[in-house]
Amino acid sequence: MESDGQGVIVGEREQPPSPPSGFRGRVVASGTSQVSNGNIANIITVVRILLAPLFVWLVLLDGGEHGIWRFIAAALFITAIATDGLDGALARKRNLVTNSGIILDPIADKILIGGALIALALVAELPWWVVIVILAREVGITLFRLMVLADRVIPASRGGKLKTVLQAVTLSSWLVPTWLLLGSWVFTLNWVLMGAVIVVTVVTGVDYLVKGLRSPKAVS
Repeated sequence: MESDGQGVIVGEREQPPSPPSGFRGRVVASGTSQVSNGNIANIITVVRILLAPLFVWLVLLDGGEHGIWRFIAAALFITAIATDGLDGALARKRNLVTNSGIILDPIADKILIGGALIALALVAELPWWVVIVILAREVGITLFRLMVLADRVIPASRGGKLKTVLQAVTLSSWLVPTWLLLGSWVFTLNWVLMGAVIVVTVVTGVDYLVKGLRSPKAVS
């Protein structure tokens, strides 16, 4: 290994400087550049969040008439909720994981679920007590995670994943007025599904609280 007299190493590629210790997130190629928060994975997450007020507005615009606006609203919700894993998968596959993406992804799910619940309540198709129970759990657990569990690690549970899937399927069934074609028995099915959502949502919330309080603090 030789020097050309100007401090540049000849015969071996000079290693680029390491990123600052305060940098949070990942790099595209080791030691070259930082991942932008405007990457494709985060863009998908933001689009999913922006779809929430749009489909809520369309449900209200329909006003319980179950016309074309209701079907469009349902399609937007299903598209947004069905792409839940797409942003995360892209981030991991393309090494685009960022702190903002980690924070925004679960928030997007809660905004979509909350928006659908509130929209259905506003058109008097879902009692407000159901909305309050589910959203109280979601908001409460989120605050608990941020305020109490900042220094603890709790592994993801199957119950939490089941809750998310069950909420998505149930609200999709409520938003799409399939009873217009299939008959009134769909109302019974919808309420059975919603009952399951309430039970699973509350039980998994209590389970998370217990595990959180019992979990040891992470070693720094």
